[in-house]
Amino acid sequence: MTAKKAILAVSFGTSHHQTRKDTIEAIEKAIAAACPDRLSRRAFTSGLIIRKLQGEGVSIDDVAAAMDKLVAEGVTDLIVQPTHVMDGFEYEKMRDQVEPYRDRFEQIKLGAPLLDSDEDYAQVVEALAAETKDHEAEDVAIVWMGHGTEHPANSAYGKLERCFRQAGYQRHFIGTVEAEPDLEEVVAAVKACQGIKKVVLLPLMIVAGDHAVNDMAGNEEDSWKTAFEEAGYEVECVLKGMGQYPAIRQIFVRHTQEAQ
Repeated sequence: MTAKKAILAVSFGTSHHQTRKDTIEAIEKAIAAACPDRLSRRAFTSGLIIRKLQGEGVSIDDVAAAMDKLVAEGVTDLIVQPTHVMDGFEYEKMRDQVEPYRDRFEQIKLGAPLLDSDEDYAQVVEALAAETKDHEAEDVAIVWMGHGTEHPANSAYGKLERCFRQAGYQRHFIGTVEAEPDLEEVVAAVKACQGIKKVVLLPLMIVAGDHAVNDMAGNEEDSWKTAFEEAGYEVECVLKGMGQYPAIRQIFVRHTQEAQ
């Protein structure tokens, strides 16, 4: 009997409908187009977002519910491909939820998150640099806001900034909302870079959701926008998640194909 194949794309999720379409759905469509012999399904790992969307009439499965449905559909060969940035808590949560289903499929393969191999880091640097090339100038700093995590995977942010430097991009900086380097450290790093007059803020996240809208671009006194303005810089905010970048989507496509 021919194996029935599927891909389960797993994301943290977002309650912002337009950015979900522009980012998560765009990644899912790119993966589905590259793997036409497989069914394409979706799951979110954030229970809070799933419940919020249910209240708005949008139904999205968690990982266990999606796996149960795949079993019921008779899928035997499954690739679980995350849209997570790194192998942190959400990736581990996904992996742990998939493991009990191992004996219910002939084969389950897990795809890698965005930042996994040295090749991934190099490609992400080039993708982000290409997306911001119109902002490049001697007096402009490009600051990427990551989420941050207490997980050891938080080291990915420092490694990515080092990769920017090694690739010759001296005015790209990376900070996080909830870990290190924090906003204060990023502001200090930009101040140490001579001649900067303008700061462009962008989310180093798959979606431009609440963190991007509020923590990064909000007008509150604790937002990144406000902090850089108070430091004397002109500030421009770009509310565009990484899932909107074709080159980033292709990394997820490659990871899915490598998992086959």
